[in-house]
Amino acid sequence: MDNETSDETIAVVLSELTFDAQGLVPAIAQQHDTGEVLTLAWMNRDAVTETLRGGRPCYWSRSRKKLWKKGESSGQTQRLVEFRYDCDHDAILLMVDQKGVACHTGRRTCFFRAVRGGKVETIAEVLVDPKALYGS
Repeated sequence: MDNETSDETIAVVLSELTFDAQGLVPAIAQQHDTGEVLTLAWMNRDAVTETLRGGRPCYWSRSRKKLWKKGESSGQTQRLVEFRYDCDHDAILLMVDQKGVACHTGRRTCFFRAVRGGKVETIAEVLVDPKALYGS
């Protein structure tokens, strides 16, 4: 995003979004110029605020119980191009510019399995060894 989001606009967005019982809303990250769906993550109020303020998507890790920014440990970053939410106010679509891979498995997208011809197929190969991304 080229413009800094004002506190007033952030307050409007937060008041309009519908968070679930755990205080979360699903957020889909999509490559802005190709339409490629990269990942689904979760955001709480703080993650939404940080994303809109900083221009870099911030998510809530349900397993680690903390905020995280894509690429903070792997170097595979996202830049926010546009923040959208749906008509029911219960899902976010982040139009992003993804640098490198989006999936912790080392693939460009987390959506690398497809059912085709009645069978499950892997449709995206590993581009980066996850051990190289995360050191484990």
